[in-house]
Amino acid sequence: MSSNTNTNTSTNTTSKESKKRLPDFVQSVKLKYVKLGYHYLMSHLVTLCLLPLMSVILIQASQMKAQDIQELWAHLQYNLLSVIAISAILALGSTLYIMTRPTSIYLIDYSCYRPPHHLRVHFQKFLHHSTLTGDFLPSSLDFQRKILERSGLGEETYLPEALHSIPPRPSMDAAREEAEQVMFGALDNLFANTRVKPKDIGILVVNCSLFNPTPSLSAMIVNKYKLRGNVKSFNLGGMGCSAGVIAIDLAKDMLQVHRNTYAVVVSTENITQNWYFGNNKAMLIPNCLFRVGGAAILLSNKSSDKRRAKYKLLHVVRTHKGADDKAFRCVYQEQDDIGKTGVSLSKDLMAIAGGALKTNITTLGPLVLPISEQLLFFLTLVVKKLFNAKMKPYIPDFKLAFDHFCIHAGGRAVIDELEKNLQLLPLHVESSRMTLHRFGNTSSSSIWYELAYTEAKGRMRKGNRVWQIAFGSGFKCNSAVWEALRQVNPSPKSPWEDCIHKYPVQIV
Repeated sequence: MSSNTNTNTSTNTTSKESKKRLPDFVQSVKLKYVKLGYHYLMSHLVTLCLLPLMSVILIQASQMKAQDIQELWAHLQYNLLSVIAISAILALGSTLYIMTRPTSIYLIDYSCYRPPHHLRVHFQKFLHHSTLTGDFLPSSLDFQRKILERSGLGEETYLPEALHSIPPRPSMDAAREEAEQVMFGALDNLFANTRVKPKDIGILVVNCSLFNPTPSLSAMIVNKYKLRGNVKSFNLGGMGCSAGVIAIDLAKDMLQVHRNTYAVVVSTENITQNWYFGNNKAMLIPNCLFRVGGAAILLSNKSSDKRRAKYKLLHVVRTHKGADDKAFRCVYQEQDDIGKTGVSLSKDLMAIAGGALKTNITTLGPLVLPISEQLLFFLTLVVKKLFNAKMKPYIPDFKLAFDHFCIHAGGRAVIDELEKNLQLLPLHVESSRMTLHRFGNTSSSSIWYELAYTEAKGRMRKGNRVWQIAFGSGFKCNSAVWEALRQVNPSPKSPWEDCIHKYPVQIV
């Protein structure tokens, strides 16, 4: 009986003591909230440090008498030369800063081309036409079917007119026709939405990797819209799916030199003459992924355009891994054993893309990440070097730097890997997955279809930051960072105009 009494007494005592103890914060507080608090503290560290100093200055100023102010003025008069010299230095420094600081680049608007309905290609139609060409072995047809089923593409992507014909007609004329439809379609809508006259365009940059005729694509645009004779035009070829960001970077540099003007960037790819009619599996994959698409972007360096612009360009970071042989050949245009031309994708592609991404974000991180993330990364690196070589490196939380992510819709595996490695949420990669599903891999223009998706969903708020990231042959990884200048709504004739209500869809 006494033993039971002792047991009950000890139990009650223990329970009372446990009630007096502090809660276990490791168990009761989620780590992410602690991290958010730390992020807020570090982000406002300067402000928090300056507040006490400002308070002391204000208190001292409030206690000054009229006599103190007269003495201060007299002191300044006795040191007039010093005051003039300091003022002159400050004025000169301010002038030099204003004259040498980079010109702000504004994105007025952009337009993505949406092909006509009759160019849609369902999986069954794709496989049926591939069979009718007579170029593909049964094993190649079965391989393409499996790739399509796992690709993340939907049944409403587009192929050019020439590939809908039986037999296909991959002629130069057909390729020019495809290029004109895409580029002029996007530009017509861009000029209509912005009310900018083609004659006002001072800089033109066109990028298309695989179709580079003479005269060039940029010359075709100059001829079509009768651009002025002194327009600075450029045509970028062979630079892969990341060339859209390269074109933006080139236009940005040109706008730093040529003041008070507009720049147009046109990003597209041409499929007509680059369809592979052989049986090399590594070269069949592009047939299953690449589809018709293009985008036209209007940039300005005029300060008066800030009020109507959608975005401001903050950063462009480019990474080139071409010095490495494996990286150089991982996306490679060549002929197969029987002389048929196509683009071969290496099995090492994802590993090489991961290495390029790592290099790119190492450069981008200090430009965009809050100081809290940079300190955590640095401290983890120091601890790893000094104490534990096997310690995993800290992966910065890019969700604290960006509100929206436009990851090049190169394929399902690309999006999956970036979602995993950057620790993103499904919402962050939704625009990429839905763009791949609805339009396929439209090469360098895919990041603009993704931005249009975000706008169509009504998610773009003033001050939001957007990270566009693209990969391309060479091998390259390029990033562009934009800041929304207002709540951005979709422009007329958006590529998602009549179908956004159906998205997002479940992708199996």
